[in-house]
Amino acid sequence: MSDPVLKLETVAKTYKRGMPGEVRVLHGLDLTLAPGEIVALVAPSGAGKSTLLHIAGLLDLPDSGRISICGRDMTGKGDRDRTGVRRRDVGFIYQFHHLLPEFSAMENVLLPQLVNGTPPQAAKDRAAALLDRVGIAARSDHRPAALSGGEQQRVAFCRALANEPRLLLADEPTGNLDPGTSDQVFNVLMDLVSDTGLSALIATHNIELAGRMDRVLRLENGRLLEG
Repeated sequence: MSDPVLKLETVAKTYKRGMPGEVRVLHGLDLTLAPGEIVALVAPSGAGKSTLLHIAGLLDLPDSGRISICGRDMTGKGDRDRTGVRRRDVGFIYQFHHLLPEFSAMENVLLPQLVNGTPPQAAKDRAAALLDRVGIAARSDHRPAALSGGEQQRVAFCRALANEPRLLLADEPTGNLDPGTSDQVFNVLMDLVSDTGLSALIATHNIELAGRMDRVLRLENGRLLEG
């Protein structure tokens, strides 16, 4: 049986906010994400879903608990090990695309691969294939400012998948788009995730979109509930 792609065990996180004191965001929660599984994370604003995604993606440290990615225990690992796993095994998508404005769509998808040591021609071939897969190959030489919101987010999807991660973490990936564009772009994301076979944890406010995933987790009062 394959190891879970992501496993969180009794993860807790508290922030110090001055007066009146501490704010406990995560209360010893558990989460297991199987290979190829697409899971929705539903929570109101301020409930801690971004904190959970940052901890799952090794961008933030929990106060306690254990984190494993692709069978590797990352609890207590240093920055170098955490950065290596993030670069190799984890892809991130945010509500805002955060593309580099001075680079073209193609270059934005190329750069993470070159940083990861992929040979230039192989990186270019993969970037071209991804951009074609999301339907914007003809726009690959355009900078972000010349792309629509939906096109920008499609480039962000390609960038997140450029290094062939095994885990995708997405924080409201269509939340900055109008409803019609959001539905179209979400379909592109779901097709990409399904085609590549990676596991995904996708935070969304949209209950209809959440219902199209393999299962739904609700974050309430710092704990995860099914359904």
